[in-house]
Amino acid sequence: MEKPKASFLYKAYNPVLQAALVFGLGLMIMLFSKLLSWTGVFQPSQKFPWMTAAAMIFFFSIFNSITSLSAKNLNNYWLRSMASFAGMAVALGLIAYLFSSLTINEAGSYRWIITVLIFGYLVFLSILGFMKRIVEFAEKEDWQAPKKRKRKKR
Repeated sequence: MEKPKASFLYKAYNPVLQAALVFGLGLMIMLFSKLLSWTGVFQPSQKFPWMTAAAMIFFFSIFNSITSLSAKNLNNYWLRSMASFAGMAVALGLIAYLFSSLTINEAGSYRWIITVLIFGYLVFLSILGFMKRIVEFAEKEDWQAPKKRKRKKR
């Protein structure tokens, strides 16, 4: 089955670039909320940076897992994805701490939300990788002429 070249979902984007873009988006949202807070237009919760970090982790995990389907070398892509994910999650956590002055333990339920997102990312990436391998196996199999099996006669 030929993949359409026009769709962006069929291009295996660099996981490091994905993580950098998601981190940049999270940083911009946190900066924008701080700017609105200083002007008095909008008063976000003190936990807003942790919510933004969790949302960006979720966004990266979904987008990265989906783009992993088009990776040519899945093992290499996974290695780079997991390293990028870890770096991005730690960096977002540090930025959230700097903006909120709350540790992840003081942020309440966000500790558990981020923990669930981390394990969810690993599970989702594994499921999509397993699906990709099944599809690749099915594409290689000749379905028009299945293998004949010898039956034992009684």
